[in-house]
Order: sequence, then C-alpha cells, then structure tokens
Amino acid sequence: MSGFTRDPKYYGDRLVCQVLESKWRRYHDRCGCDDGWVSHVEPAGFTIVRTGRGFVALIGPGLTEDVDEARLTTNALWEAVTGEPGTQHRHEQVKVVDRGEKAEAERKASNERFYGAKRQRAQAAAKEPATDAQLRYLSSLVNQVSTEVFDAQFAIAVKGTGIVPRRPRETALQAVSPLTKATARTLITNPANRP
Repeated sequence: MSGFTRDPKYYGDRLVCQVLESKWRRYHDRCGCDDGWVSHVEPAGFTIVRTGRGFVALIGPGLTEDVDEARLTTNALWEAVTGEPGTQHRHEQVKVVDRGEKAEAERKASNERFYGAKRQRAQAAAKEPATDAQLRYLSSLVNQVSTEVFDAQFAIAVKGTGIVPRRPRETALQAVSPLTKATARTLITNPANRP
C-alpha cells in the first residue's frame, strides 16, 4: 500500500506517494505539537489527493514533482513532518498498477481463488450448528463471567443473525444452544468474555 505509485484508476497519470498514517504519526511524535502530522503537509506545499484505509496519498515538490524518478526518497516529507533534514539514502521504486482489462481479469481471478474458499467456509459456518466443543466451552464460560457481561456480549454476537438475545427466563445454557459455528466463535473469541 505505501510507496510511490502510478495508478490510473485513482490518480490518472500522476505519480503519488502513498504513505502509511501509522508510520508518519510515529515520526510526528518528535515534533511535540498537538496537531496531527498531516497538518504539516499542506504548509510544506504537498497536496493530499486521496485518503484510504490507513494511508494518505500525496503529491508535491521534492516528493513527486521536480524529482528524478530513479532516485525517489521521502526525505522532503520527513523534513516537513519532523522539521529535520531527511537522511534516506535508499531509493524507492515506483509501483505501476496495470488497470488493463486483462490485468483486472487476472486480479479478480486471483482474488476469487484466494478468498473464494474462505467465503464458502464463512457461509457454511453461518448455517452449521455450533460444535459440541464450542458449546462445552461456552457452558464453562457462562459460569466464569458475570451475567451482565455475558448477556451484553451474547447480544453483540447474535446481532443480525436471526438468533434472539437471551430472554429473561431463559438460562444462559439454553440461550447458547441455537448458536451457529460462526456466532459461537464470535462469542468465544471476544476478549470481554475473559474471566
């Protein structure tokens, strides 16, 4: 995700630098100001062209403009965020994303091969009843956490599944019996249910 990129779908013919927010947030800790690291970007002459899941795509002088594309570094961004001269000597490669019909078809086929089996298992788990091992674990869990915590987490686990939350006169053991594999797994793995 991060790095120098040419992607016609999102950026046209522009070279952009996709930067990870978490990485640059850590670098910004050196600054000491209360603003986020992005607040230093626009005063330095950079433009935010896109934000996504944990990244920001930037263009600007010294980063993607007026630079030798064979010698790309993030030194200009480092200086803007930290106020210190950049010392990156390793040159970064430009990732070119091919958005042609053939490349897109190959990408979709690859995704289907990788995620198709996972989707099928998830769909099956959403219908299959919970295993005996899951029900045994949940019955022991019921006795280890408070009723309020269990009821709250149970309601979260079954939300949107068609399984109703525990009724007032229903025991917790009766409530877990209609769970599917997927909802049982959600309830078991929730850290709030740890005793």
